[in-house]
Amino acid sequence: MADGDDLPVVTFGSLMTEGTALSRRGQHDKALGCFNDALKLRAGDKHCLITRSRCFLKLGDTENSLKDAEASLQIDQTFSEGLYQKAETLYTMGDFEFALVFYHRGRRLRPDLHKFQLGINKAEEAIVNCIGNPSSVKLETKEKLCFVSRQAESKKDKQKQQNKPKDQKDQKQAKKQSPKIEQQLLGQLYADKAYLEKLLKDEDLMQSSTRHGVKVVDLVLGGISYLNRRRDFWQQQKPIYARVYERKALRQGRARDTKQKPSDIGRSIAKDMEDIELLLARGSAEESCRKAERLLKKVQAWSENEVPNKNELIGDLHSCIGNAQLAMGQMEAALRSHKMDLDCARQNAMTDAVSRALDNIGHVYARIGKFQQAINTWEEKIPLAQSSLEKAWLFHEIGRCYLELDKAGVAQDYGQRSLRSADEEGDVEWQLHATVLVAQAQVKLKDYRSAILNFERALEKAKLVPSEAAQNGIIAALDNVSKSFIAELNKSHKD
Repeated sequence: MADGDDLPVVTFGSLMTEGTALSRRGQHDKALGCFNDALKLRAGDKHCLITRSRCFLKLGDTENSLKDAEASLQIDQTFSEGLYQKAETLYTMGDFEFALVFYHRGRRLRPDLHKFQLGINKAEEAIVNCIGNPSSVKLETKEKLCFVSRQAESKKDKQKQQNKPKDQKDQKQAKKQSPKIEQQLLGQLYADKAYLEKLLKDEDLMQSSTRHGVKVVDLVLGGISYLNRRRDFWQQQKPIYARVYERKALRQGRARDTKQKPSDIGRSIAKDMEDIELLLARGSAEESCRKAERLLKKVQAWSENEVPNKNELIGDLHSCIGNAQLAMGQMEAALRSHKMDLDCARQNAMTDAVSRALDNIGHVYARIGKFQQAINTWEEKIPLAQSSLEKAWLFHEIGRCYLELDKAGVAQDYGQRSLRSADEEGDVEWQLHATVLVAQAQVKLKDYRSAILNFERALEKAKLVPSEAAQNGIIAALDNVSKSFIAELNKSHKD
């Protein structure tokens, strides 16, 4: 038997696929093994590094999560996912000021990704909760940021804590949160903490040990300690009273709108943009649209000194309005809004915004059955696609339109291109969509044998996702194509 180390029996894409599937099921330890093996096959792949970084973060290993995020940025300093993951890891570590730097840096590179603005909001909120007005925080946004001083501070703090008398430590630990506030912070975990604290009163149980020799009291105290750390962390991430400062600033801003500072206007706009997106996500499209239209009028009235990114913001709002109109079924209005977004993006040479607008215009054309216009729009977007995952769904949507136009041969080609991109990214869901598209095109081309093979591959992908609805649909399609294949074989036999 040949040595398995000489010739790998798995590919980078299959390892990424398996790791992603395991991670989605919550099996992060197993997923980590897949990502480690994938990086052995393709060392330094930035997308794999970020996926592994997320996995480390889920496991609570912030140190390795940060290392992977920084490694991806050494490969590509403009890698938006790397910047976001680094910011998220720093935020989880409690380094809110440094996280804020990288959220800002990511937003400058990818203003179309609203998650960076949300990150800025929550980091500023945590800083406000810790030290007050964020204007008092001075940040150095140099190209390379060093964390030596922060780590040195951390070491000093630990030394100070070790030198503190025991009674001071006990007094600090004795300070407890109000049960009501603690319940709000911990959510469902509050019942677990209450249960563990109740167990502490059982002296007989606390004196016993597990089969492995671990004292039960140590396990219980460890669990309580972990939940206390979670409580303290969530106090920073989702503070109960942290929005008081922001609300006060907004009220003052409305009272003297003409005298607003750019920083106050910026915070007000960021809050409104967040509300607009949340309303749409919750299904309140009409309210989201009204709020976006009101904000658009305000922004157009402000000067560029008050709103430095005015043109960019106007485009963002046209896009939000278009998405809300699409959700309400107002197709023509949505098309006009997204075309205004496209015009604004082209006039100001904003490549990311051009890509976003083309994407949205294509979706509207596809929804109203104008498949050739959708194809033309999306094909214009292809050179602007920035990742394999973006290409995977873009090729899939174009292929789907060609299938609707009964151009099965071209649809099959785009389906295969989508599958290759999904394999590069290791994304199971888009591998599933692309494989189904290829199989459906092959059915129209009467290549039943190939269609059956691809539907069977798609069924395996559907089990990995997992999606019961997809599995049922593929089984039904397999049944139909098998009948067509048998009928064709019988006809050929008779002929």
